[in-house]
Amino acid sequence: MHFAEPLPLRSGAQLRDYTLVYETHGALNADRSNAVLVCHALNASHHVAGMQAGPDGTPLKGSEGWWDNLIGPGKPLDTNRFFVIGVNNPGSCFGSTGPMHPSPQTGQPYGADFPVVTVEDWVDAQARLMDRLGITTLAAVLGGSLGGMQALCWSMRFPDRLRHCIAVATAPNLSAQNIAFNEVARRAITTDPDFHGGHFYRHGTLPRRGLRVARMIGHITYLSDDAMEAKFGRELKNGALNFSTLDVEFEIESYLRYQGDKFSEYFDANTYLLITRALDYFDPAAEHGGSLAAALAAARCKFQLISFTTDWRFSPARSREIVKALVDNKLDVSYAEIDAPHGHDAFLLDDARYHGVLRACFDNIAREVAHVG
Repeated sequence: MHFAEPLPLRSGAQLRDYTLVYETHGALNADRSNAVLVCHALNASHHVAGMQAGPDGTPLKGSEGWWDNLIGPGKPLDTNRFFVIGVNNPGSCFGSTGPMHPSPQTGQPYGADFPVVTVEDWVDAQARLMDRLGITTLAAVLGGSLGGMQALCWSMRFPDRLRHCIAVATAPNLSAQNIAFNEVARRAITTDPDFHGGHFYRHGTLPRRGLRVARMIGHITYLSDDAMEAKFGRELKNGALNFSTLDVEFEIESYLRYQGDKFSEYFDANTYLLITRALDYFDPAAEHGGSLAAALAAARCKFQLISFTTDWRFSPARSREIVKALVDNKLDVSYAEIDAPHGHDAFLLDDARYHGVLRACFDNIAREVAHVG
């Protein structure tokens, strides 16, 4: 969907003449009360569920939506009951206007000149899309990790436009350690000789080396120590030591290199810089003297928070901060802390307890929708 009206950004800049790519599942009911917006995390997109089709109409292998285990007919977020909307945020590299697209001012790819975007800017863009779709109030806004930050932002920025906020494996802001990991990943990209100050498109190059390292760093933070030990341990790639500082010796090294190689083939370097900065900047309490309770005082919806015990990047303690702030405001909040071994990635994986919480949550929302109707 194209938007000619400029989008004002928190930085003071504007995004002119932009396009948002979105995907829907299920049917919008007559009174438009069953819509659920799904907000994506760092390297995801609007493609939340189902299979993408090839030129001949048959499903493409490996094209499942990134939350396909959660969203679909009969699944916890049941598309037989809900109209699910996935949106690709501005600045991403999966269709919505981003650094790879031509700037209206120059006709050349934005590159490093694409304006810095924030979680608040994304939520404003999503709200404009909802306006175009004729959806005044969302049954729920759902997101995990960075997507959870967007869901929380919706509750503060548009408190009368959602009835439920479901935030999974998220935080009210990034810790210094998290910002540090993001900075090391960004430096891996910006110091790649093929980066060319962010204008690598003009040079016909891609900073793949930097992207590989950035992804390897990120991937380490998404897994728990227990999960890495169980999956890889100290297994050797070739069964014996090569006594080399350059060769791949351990299975975990091989796995990280594989993930880095794969990522560097489909993700945009400037997008990585933009999205990690949006993560860094999110801090709603900062505008309220550091009080998260004051930031959330405007919220009116019901909340479901979920965290995972081995998630050290967005630890349960961070979700509990949000829960306390909501309780301080006497808001309706449920909290589930799932004892799962997978680390931060647990929000994307199959876990009967986790999915059970979400299924119960959406069952309750479906009953509310039926009552509203």
